[in-house]
Amino acid sequence: MILEVRDVKKSFGSLAVLRGVTFSVEKGEALTIIGVSGGGKSVLLKHLVGLLTPDTGEVLVGGVNIAGLDERQLLPIRRQFGMLFQGAALFDSLNVEDNIAFVLNRERRFAREEIARRVEEVLDVVGLKGIQKKWPGELSGGMRKRVGLARAIIYRPEILLYDEPTTGLDPIAADAIDHLIIRVVQILKVTSIAVTHDMRSARRIGQRILLLHQGRIYADQTPEDLFKSSDPVIYRFVNGIAGPQEQFEL
Repeated sequence: MILEVRDVKKSFGSLAVLRGVTFSVEKGEALTIIGVSGGGKSVLLKHLVGLLTPDTGEVLVGGVNIAGLDERQLLPIRRQFGMLFQGAALFDSLNVEDNIAFVLNRERRFAREEIARRVEEVLDVVGLKGIQKKWPGELSGGMRKRVGLARAIIYRPEILLYDEPTTGLDPIAADAIDHLIIRVVQILKVTSIAVTHDMRSARRIGQRILLLHQGRIYADQTPEDLFKSSDPVIYRFVNGIAGPQEQFEL
């Protein structure tokens, strides 16, 4: 088991966001997490890399409980993760090559020639060979996401986290990103955990889908079973149907 979350609870003041989340992920598995906006998905992701500490419960990465570790102790844990942020989070003042190589340049563990070789290699993986000298402002939204993914995989992590990977993209670009996520899992043999509101993407990129509902894992199913479910909570969410309470709130 590469990752386990055991009865994690997290509140901010009087607001209980996570109310006892439990799940596990096998090495090489592709997992998708869905749920309403503000329902705790991003909070959960932050717990996986130690950016947040649970009020109670455990987060185990490779069998090590990271809850309560200090920043120095978390460094080797975080090296196991790569992350594609929602907006790609590129530095506008750096070209593509320097964006991708940012961490490697900062650590100074590799010669410039080796870093350049790795940049070329990951750009090839994401289908953007030869754009090292372009600037973020010259890239489309889909290209920026690809560069962000190249940066996430350049130091060869074991686990890739995706925060809304298709948000802000047109349907064709979103489709390309979905296929790229699947390709990266197959080529690099990494574990993939994606948070998304895009049901088409969730269905395609996840071998398992978790539905986070009212602070707990409400469903843990294959895409096929989840999208066939007649459970009212699951059915309304995956089909985008507001219940009476949601209609009232709008």
